[in-house]
Amino acid sequence: MSRIFPSRSEYESIVSTPNSFEGNGNTIPGYGFNSPRATVPNFEMMDLDDVHGRGRDGALERFHRTDFHAITLISEGAGEHTADFVTHPCRPGTLLWLRPGQVQRFGTPGTMRGPHLIFTSAFPVPVSPADRLLHEWYGQVCWQLGTGKEYEELAVLIGQIRGEFERPDRETSSQILQLLLATLLLHIDRLPGRDDPTELSAETETVYSRFRAELERSYATTRRVEDYADSLGYSVKTLSRACLAATGKPAKHVIDARVVLEAQRLLAHTGEPVAAIARRLGFSEPTNFGSFFSRLAGTSPKAFRQRQGG
Repeated sequence: MSRIFPSRSEYESIVSTPNSFEGNGNTIPGYGFNSPRATVPNFEMMDLDDVHGRGRDGALERFHRTDFHAITLISEGAGEHTADFVTHPCRPGTLLWLRPGQVQRFGTPGTMRGPHLIFTSAFPVPVSPADRLLHEWYGQVCWQLGTGKEYEELAVLIGQIRGEFERPDRETSSQILQLLLATLLLHIDRLPGRDDPTELSAETETVYSRFRAELERSYATTRRVEDYADSLGYSVKTLSRACLAATGKPAKHVIDARVVLEAQRLLAHTGEPVAAIARRLGFSEPTNFGSFFSRLAGTSPKAFRQRQGG
């Protein structure tokens, strides 16, 4: 992956490198976290205007993905942000949470303002209750909070994070930032509209959290529940029970949904042949991939790509 949000001098060398920011048509352009302004590892806070200022030629208004989280709270203006085939209207009080791997594009620069936080999954305190929120590849992206109580609470928390982040280098505490960020994530988790408010036991939460992380590593290698159970040291029954409790769906459905999402991303945002996508996602034959995709997505890979303008 390319480096994320480089300085202008760094950007010149990156965009001229094949398969970096622009990609080669068969890959989705991507960024890894390497922030030039980060005073602590794996975390940075800026304004939305600064994000656009670090790109050029409309780069961020084209589809791309990152390997880190980004949270934005819109305070002024209006626009939109697209993530995984959904375009979200944005206005004051809109909260956005983009997760690693999601395919996104920003709206027109200068139309919206607000604080913008970026951080890797390794930054928040790993033993905090917020840790379970960091591997949700399908989590809710957008909340419309208006300017009421929920907005005010989040704005205060983000203001505290900004205050700590902008201290002189030697005074900024990564531990305080970690705890403040964990608090922010837990506040977001209890906002109205969360898809899954189910309270899980500590054991179930641990099993499901480990499964989600393993799924991100292995969805292109295996789609068998038995393989995930063996890798994690659980029985199939234990893993299936945890998935049902957390999502209301069997483990196999969760695995297949992750594979289909990646297939949709690659079909819509790359020119990679269907047969190559099939191989990338672990299918030995394109026909098997076609049957799998059609069964879950309700359309063939070719028809899906055409519908997305490919």
